[in-house]
Amino acid sequence: MKKYTKTHEWVEVIEGNKVKVGISDHAQDQLGDIVYIELPEVGAEFKKGDTLTTIESVKSAEDIYAPVSGKVTAVNEELSDHPEIINEDAEGKGWIVEMEMSDPSELDDLMTKEEYEKFLEEEEG
Repeated sequence: MKKYTKTHEWVEVIEGNKVKVGISDHAQDQLGDIVYIELPEVGAEFKKGDTLTTIESVKSAEDIYAPVSGKVTAVNEELSDHPEIINEDAEGKGWIVEMEMSDPSELDDLMTKEEYEKFLEEEEG
């Protein structure tokens, strides 16, 4: 099950404390055509809310924040050559990093898909 942040990242538990992180379909839609992503180093550690990476689109550059604290265990290398994968499948093949969470209880602070959709409606309303 995916959980979402108010800054439009998603996190999905793979197994145990391992999670995949990416941006929401809404976020990629707002960004427009993504032309570049700066992937973090494997082994880098982030606290919840730290800037995880930056995504550049034809419209702007946006910081992507760590939805949970932990260490990067893998990056989606395919995005280096094909950042547009995020536009095509933001919540699937367009994942950005895998992380080992240091505090799984941080997931409790995030929104479910339904809560996130309600948040978007209120934000746009």
